[in-house]
Amino acid sequence: MARKNKIVNPESHPMGDILRMDRMPHIWCSGCGLGTAMTAFVEGLKLAGADYNSTVVVSGIGCTARIAGYIKLDSYHTTHGRAIPFATGIKLANQDLKVVVFSGDGDLFAIGGNHLIHAARRNVDLTVICVNNFIYGMTGGQNAPTTPISAYSSTAPYGNCEEPFNLVGIAASAGASYVARWTALHTRRLSESVSTAFKRKGFSFIEVVSPCPTVYARKNRGGTGLDLLKEFAGRSVIDHTADPTKIPLDMDGKIVCGEFVNIEKPTFWDTVQAGLKKRFPNIYLEKKHMEE
Repeated sequence: MARKNKIVNPESHPMGDILRMDRMPHIWCSGCGLGTAMTAFVEGLKLAGADYNSTVVVSGIGCTARIAGYIKLDSYHTTHGRAIPFATGIKLANQDLKVVVFSGDGDLFAIGGNHLIHAARRNVDLTVICVNNFIYGMTGGQNAPTTPISAYSSTAPYGNCEEPFNLVGIAASAGASYVARWTALHTRRLSESVSTAFKRKGFSFIEVVSPCPTVYARKNRGGTGLDLLKEFAGRSVIDHTADPTKIPLDMDGKIVCGEFVNIEKPTFWDTVQAGLKKRFPNIYLEKKHMEE
């Protein structure tokens, strides 16, 4: 007999005010860190005192991208790799909105990699949260931009021979004004990081290390989701002074976590407005008089 899933009463759940309980239980596998990441995100919004009526969540395609559908906010589940262009358009159209991009490493750094580096270069006012699960978990377990060397996947049956991306290194090098990395074990620190990134202006990037327990860990003998958390506990070190370009993920060694970049600089909107003001000073002077 098929078991029917019981819908959780929103009023009885501590996050019922922001999670879509009518869509629970979620689709993620047992042991997956995405539920933890979503919880930490919600806690981060609460720490930041976020106005839910002016907060937007945008995602692309993949396991992580399903988060947008579980959040009771204005949300957009967009096409593969195009979350950041959608989010940029939303932010430029309405500067009063706080826009968050929540997606995976394949969506943001493979097909969407071009968009991410240029949004960071421009310092677009977005908060980007990337859950790095090392694999394409939803579409068959293929190699991803972050699959470790020698790891097995459906497209690397003899072991991966492609050097993986260092996500925090790319974000920092491209010009992000806030860059951090945490694992699915660091829930409190992740929530605090989300709060910090959400409240500041500019392009903020947070990597959440959470290997897929189903199509990555199982194929690579990584154990269960609990085993992965134990690995995080034993291997993670926190070093806020580390150079993000020199700390690629090493799942056989130390996993360096922390807040690596936190600087203030003009956003893309600020730069555009300054350029227009310089080019058309009379229009801005007239606008100032009208406001006064």
